[in-house]
Amino acid sequence: MKLWAGRFSKDTDQTVSDFNSSISFDYKLFREDIAGSLAHAAMLENAGILTKRDAEDIRRGLGEILEELESGALEFDPAAEDIHMFLEQTLTARVGDAGKRLHTARSRNDQVALDLRLYLSGEVDALVASVEKLLRVICGKAETHAGTVMSGYTHLQRAQPVTLGHHLMAYGWMLRRDRERLLECKARMMSACPLGSGALAGTTYSIRREETAAALGFARPCQNSLDGVSDRDYCIELAGALSILMMHLSRFSEEIILWCSWEFKFIELDDAFATGSSIMPQKKNPDVAELVRGKTGRVYGNLMGLLTVMKGLPLAYNKDMQEDKEAVFDCVDTVKLCLAAFTPMLDTMTVREDNLRKAAAGGFINATDCADYLVKKGMAFRDAYKITGELVALCIAQGKTLETLELSAYREKSPLFGEDVYGAISLETCVEGRVSQGGPRADSVRAQARELLASL
Repeated sequence: MKLWAGRFSKDTDQTVSDFNSSISFDYKLFREDIAGSLAHAAMLENAGILTKRDAEDIRRGLGEILEELESGALEFDPAAEDIHMFLEQTLTARVGDAGKRLHTARSRNDQVALDLRLYLSGEVDALVASVEKLLRVICGKAETHAGTVMSGYTHLQRAQPVTLGHHLMAYGWMLRRDRERLLECKARMMSACPLGSGALAGTTYSIRREETAAALGFARPCQNSLDGVSDRDYCIELAGALSILMMHLSRFSEEIILWCSWEFKFIELDDAFATGSSIMPQKKNPDVAELVRGKTGRVYGNLMGLLTVMKGLPLAYNKDMQEDKEAVFDCVDTVKLCLAAFTPMLDTMTVREDNLRKAAAGGFINATDCADYLVKKGMAFRDAYKITGELVALCIAQGKTLETLELSAYREKSPLFGEDVYGAISLETCVEGRVSQGGPRADSVRAQARELLASL
C-alpha cells in the first residue's frame, strides 16, 4: 500500500504507478536521504518531539540499511515509488512505530530538495578533482612546449607566431574558469537548507532548522519555505556550468581532431586512445575527441530540458520537477566520463614539433613583425602594412618565404630594410619579442602555468 493511500478508495493503476515511479534513478540519493533522516531524527529528539528510544531505534535501523545497501546485501525494491518511500518502508519494517514517526515535521518535498542538493554537492567535488587533474596535464604539457613555435590562427588561417605552450594555456585558463564556476555553484547550492520547509508552508512543530542545516553542512536554513521546495536553480546552474565546460572540451577536441589529421599532422595520438576502421586498415581515428565533441550536445540538451521543465511552473512543488534528476544526473555522469577519457588522451599524445615549425614558417605569420620593423625605423604603420603585403605577394609568386626572400627584394620596396630584418622576422624572435603580459614568449607561458597551478 502507498504511504499516502488513506485519501483514496482504490489502488493506483499499475500503469500510473510505473509512470509515477522514480526509484529507477533517484536510488542514487540513498546516502543523502539517510544522512538527512539522521539529522532530522537528532533534531526531533533534541526538540522533544521524538523520544530517546525512538531516536536510537531510527539511528540503528538507518545505519544497518546504509551498510547493507552499500555492501549489496539489501537491494532496492523496483516496486517502490521512490527512494524516500523505499527507505521509510524498510526502516518501519525493521524498527516499527519509530520508523513511522521519523516523517514528523517534514515532507517528501523538502526531503528530495535536500537530498538533491547534498548529492550534487558531492558530485561537484568529484568534477572539480577531475578538472584539476586535466589542468595539471595541460600545465605540464605547456611548460614542456613553452618554446615550441607554431602558428596561431584566426579564421582557421595562419595568423601570428605563438608557441604550443601558449596555445595549451589558453585552454588551461578556460578550464580554470570552469573550476571556479563549479565551486561557486556548490557554494550557492549549500547556502540554504530546505529541510523544515515541509510540503510548502513549514510545520506547526517547533523545530530547530538551524540545527539540521549546520549538521548537514549548509550555511543556514532557506528563508522562504515555498522557495525551499520549489527551487531548482542549482540544478540549472550546474547544468549551465557543465555546458560551458563541455563547450571548452569540444573546442579543444576539434583542434585535436584537426591536428592529428594528415593535413596537419601536428600531433600523434597514442594507440591506446585512438581506434581503427573495420574496412580501411590505414585508419587511426580520434574517436575520444569526436565523442567528447558529440556528447557536448547531449549536455546542452539536458540544460534546455531543465529550463523548459521549470519555465511555467507555479509555486510550489509540481510533479514535473521529478524530471530534474535524470537530466542533471546525466550531465554529471557525461562530463565525468569525458574528462576521464580526455585527460589521458592529452597526456599521452606525441607532439610533432618539426611539422609545427614547418607550418609556421610557410604561413607568413611574421608579416606583422616585418611591418613593425619598418615602423620602428620611422615609417607610418599603414605604409609599412602596404609594403609588407606587397612582399608577401612577391614571396607567393616566387615560392619563397619572408625568411628566404633576398635582401635586394626588400630594399626595392624600402631602403629602410637592412640585414637585421632577418633577425627581426625570425619566428623565435617574433615570439620572444612579444613582451606584453599574457603573451606567447616562453617565460610568459611558464609563468602562466605556475600561476594556474598555484591557484589550485
